[in-house]
Amino acid sequence: MKLKTAGVAFFLGGITLISAQTKSGDTISHDKLIDEVIVTGSRNKNRTVVNSPVPVDVIDIKDVSKNTGQVDLNQLLQFSAPSFNSNKQSGSDGSDAVDPATLRGLGPDQTLVLLNGKRYHQSSLVNLFGTKGRGNSGTDMNTIPIAAIKRIEVLRDGASAQYGSDAIAGVINVILNDRNKGFEGDVFYGANLFKSPGNNDVISDKSIDGNTFDFSGNYGTKIGSKGGFGNFTVEYIDKQYAFRNANPDKYDAPRKRFGDAASKNFYFFGNIEIPVADGLTFYTHPGFSYRNTKAYAWTRSADSDGNIPEIYPDGFNPIENTKINDFTFDNGLKFKVSDWDVDFFNAFGDNNFRYQIDNTLNATLGTKSKTSFDAGGHALLQNTTGFSAVKKFRVLEGLNIAFGSEFRYEKFNIYKGEEGSYAMYDVNGNVVTENTDPSLYVTNPISGEIRPGGSQGFPGYSQEVNKSRNNLAGYVDTELDVTKNWMISAAGRFENYSDFGSTLNGKFSTRYVITPQFALRGSVSTGFRAPSLVQKYYSLQFTNFIAQQLVTIQLASNDSDLAKAVGISPLKQETSLNGSAGFTFNSSKFTATVDGYYVKVKDRIVLTGYFGQDDDAIGSILAANHIDQAQFFTNAIDTETRGVDVILTYRENIGAGNLVATLAGNYNNMDITAVHTSGKLVGKEEVYLSPRERAFILSSAPRTKFNLNLNYAVKKFNANLQMVRFDKVTYLGYEGPDDFQNYDARITTDLSFGYHFTPKFNLTLGGKNIFNQYPTLQTAQVSAGNTESGGIFDPVQMGFAGRQVFARVNFKF
Repeated sequence: MKLKTAGVAFFLGGITLISAQTKSGDTISHDKLIDEVIVTGSRNKNRTVVNSPVPVDVIDIKDVSKNTGQVDLNQLLQFSAPSFNSNKQSGSDGSDAVDPATLRGLGPDQTLVLLNGKRYHQSSLVNLFGTKGRGNSGTDMNTIPIAAIKRIEVLRDGASAQYGSDAIAGVINVILNDRNKGFEGDVFYGANLFKSPGNNDVISDKSIDGNTFDFSGNYGTKIGSKGGFGNFTVEYIDKQYAFRNANPDKYDAPRKRFGDAASKNFYFFGNIEIPVADGLTFYTHPGFSYRNTKAYAWTRSADSDGNIPEIYPDGFNPIENTKINDFTFDNGLKFKVSDWDVDFFNAFGDNNFRYQIDNTLNATLGTKSKTSFDAGGHALLQNTTGFSAVKKFRVLEGLNIAFGSEFRYEKFNIYKGEEGSYAMYDVNGNVVTENTDPSLYVTNPISGEIRPGGSQGFPGYSQEVNKSRNNLAGYVDTELDVTKNWMISAAGRFENYSDFGSTLNGKFSTRYVITPQFALRGSVSTGFRAPSLVQKYYSLQFTNFIAQQLVTIQLASNDSDLAKAVGISPLKQETSLNGSAGFTFNSSKFTATVDGYYVKVKDRIVLTGYFGQDDDAIGSILAANHIDQAQFFTNAIDTETRGVDVILTYRENIGAGNLVATLAGNYNNMDITAVHTSGKLVGKEEVYLSPRERAFILSSAPRTKFNLNLNYAVKKFNANLQMVRFDKVTYLGYEGPDDFQNYDARITTDLSFGYHFTPKFNLTLGGKNIFNQYPTLQTAQVSAGNTESGGIFDPVQMGFAGRQVFARVNFKF
């Protein structure tokens, strides 16, 4: 049955609700909608969202996107899912181009992302400066265009025993469009209507900014006469800057260009299936995305040591011009062998970053300096080859057995930048080394301080890296319906990595139906996350000046001689213990789901603080290696996370229309239970992981997050109101334990109205954050430049762009 959309899909902890109508305006039965078969969390092809033993949320992306002003997948999920959080960044180097995302407050790299059920490659970026998820390298879901997605299935439960590494917090499975007929286009335009709050503490260069244009087209066609199809998507997004600066008449903010970066994105994705013989189907999922992000770094004033007044008389704002090329190419064959459904596949992915630093200079080159540098970049390639086999047996009420194997190859590269992007030069134009006479250092005649080397705003990479590894995995996944009301499931997985060894994980889950409306469910599992190649081999050396002294800072790779010299152990896997328990209630009008969870993670990988030559344990080692300060990736902490997801939905016919009301909430609390130092650094826990860094980890998600959504559809008209409450978040500044930075709870309100002029033409007008809410202004800290971002507030969950209005046109032919 063809649908004319008149609503939105919501998270229901294992149940999908979609308010939709047929062409005649008849509302489709809720019971039919929740019977959709899921492919995540269960390899039983008869398992639906309503009878899953663990919470699997299904999101109809097309319906959600029509009612919101979001064009990025991360931000769309951020304002739809209570336990999903993704922060826009500013002044965080490569992270300005990739929004770090978390599920249940765990690390960005502790959620596994699948594309049509196959492992999707990670980003080559590791989050470092001024950002959440520091030391983590996650998956960039914004490389997948929204227009190419049919739905998203979110498994909110540990699933390493089923899917392997990274699935500690859960699994997000992106299902591509498989429509085989016609063209559907979408045109979006949005802009921030800026108005300063209250005391004019926030200013913008323009009254309207952040202009966003998005065009997407999706075309489906049949291939052959045996059910083959091809579905193709192109999308183009153009976003302009949105600056939220401190008022210079009141505060001396260290950044004059704080806010959303500008970007241009282009996507092409395909989803193709072709029956090549009876019982044999070939499929392929090619995808390419290109993103060019321009983000401003911290301001260099006219008299700063990093500026040459002859080049920039008024100072300058360096621009990090980041280009991301992302490519995916999955291919496979599906066939039957003795009633086993077999899938043999190869999933390839490559993520490539290149940094060009514009509007900058190398101050040690003086007036001869270029104003643009190639700073190098990094890339990550992942290729997974495997097979899976599934069969259902007549045992009791039904036994489903699945097994399979995977072989994955990974390669990580760092590309060296041009010399001027990272080098420091002396007065004679020679590169400064440890043997350079200090009297030859280039100084600022105004301050007398030594000028810093490298491209201002982002130092180029000075070393090439080319590292690889592989792993082999095998798994068994079973489900047994003991009775019509009771099912149990068990899974086990073994993996062996070439760089750190083997791991074995298991999972048990169950579901019991008490009444036709009420059921209990729960699970317990062990999990793991392999250290990423980026964490193992990323290194960066740069210079800074402290007290008129040249300071060489080394972010030492885990396999470096320096890391070995100070006793940093080779990275090993993070391990987890997951438990969940909950219930579902489903009646004709009211649905409730409650799921509590517990996640204990041991040996989480973090980036340490800085150790200097004055350290009594390793200072002499650093001096012998000509390093003034060093930091390392290491398995340093244990955490425990407890939380509850509650989702309540009520449906009612009001007048000629239908109202769907959903209240979804998440409570999440994390504790750091232990900090593990190396043998030579025992007693240095406060440097290993400072209270400030601990505060950043613990604030990865607000303690509570609530989403109230009201959708009313009547004939050709629908209205959607969404209110999201983000709880208070607390950071620590640089001035010690009393330097609290509190971001009070905020409520954002989104409102949209849609009208179907014809079955093939729809217009939606709306606004997000219509009451122009901003994070709490950190006025006391701004004069000292103590916010992590250098602006008047840090990037927090609600965002910092203010009000946006938008129009969206959807058409078909």
